Amino acid sequence: MIVREWGELTWEEARDLDRRRAVAVLPVGAIEAHGPHLPLSTDVIIAQAMARDGAARLESRGLGALLLPPLPFTAAPFGAAFAGTISVQPSTVTAIVLDLARELTRHGLAALAVANAHLDPTHLGALLAAESRAREEGLLPLVCPNVTRKPWAARLTEEFQSGACHAGRYEGSVVMAERSDLVREATRRSLPANPASLSTAIREGKRTFEEAGGPRAYFGWPADATAEEGRATIAALGAILADAVLAAISPGPGA
Repeated sequence: MIVREWGELTWEEARDLDRRRAVAVLPVGAIEAHGPHLPLSTDVIIAQAMARDGAARLESRGLGALLLPPLPFTAAPFGAAFAGTISVQPSTVTAIVLDLARELTRHGLAALAVANAHLDPTHLGALLAAESRAREEGLLPLVCPNVTRKPWAARLTEEFQSGACHAGRYEGSVVMAERSDLVREATRRSLPANPASLSTAIREGKRTFEEAGGPRAYFGWPADATAEEGRATIAALGAILADAVLAAISPGPGA
């Protein structure tokens, strides 16, 4: 199924959309260190894959879905000490996402779905703030499922649920499925496992990859990544996004 991209429409095509049943899907990631074997744009690649799969699922359920250009800059303090990472203020992220929600409300769309692949707690807080402000202002539903929380996390891989999942098997598999040309294969295969859990480190108050036990900006089992697992993970992420949107715009009886 071909999913349309917002930026490829003409203004007249945008005018003629059935916007009341159209969902805009925004991929969100970060430009951030992902070990010595994955590109800085890893999160953006994952977010775009999640967005495409989720949009196709929404289309199959009778909704229109339009992909927005990805938002690649966000708060990334955990990786800020590594060369190449670009981290912006969380308030900037909140403001951009909220402004998009205002504009899409003006256009009369059914919802704004955020396909988020960046899990730094500061960034997640910025998205949560945008969701809260959108509700307060009475804007269209701003849907951003936090895949680190119930019920979504249980749908993802064992490595992901362990918390040792930054540039490891989970993320590496998706990049192998989507952009294998960007994976430094010889390096990936040679990397030893790093089972240190980022989620545990965050609960303990750690604030950087180095403090969390990731001196080379990776956690998990990168050498075990496969494109096959990546394709399965993309399907799981897309289903999470679609289910979250459908729950938000089709409330059950008594809602």
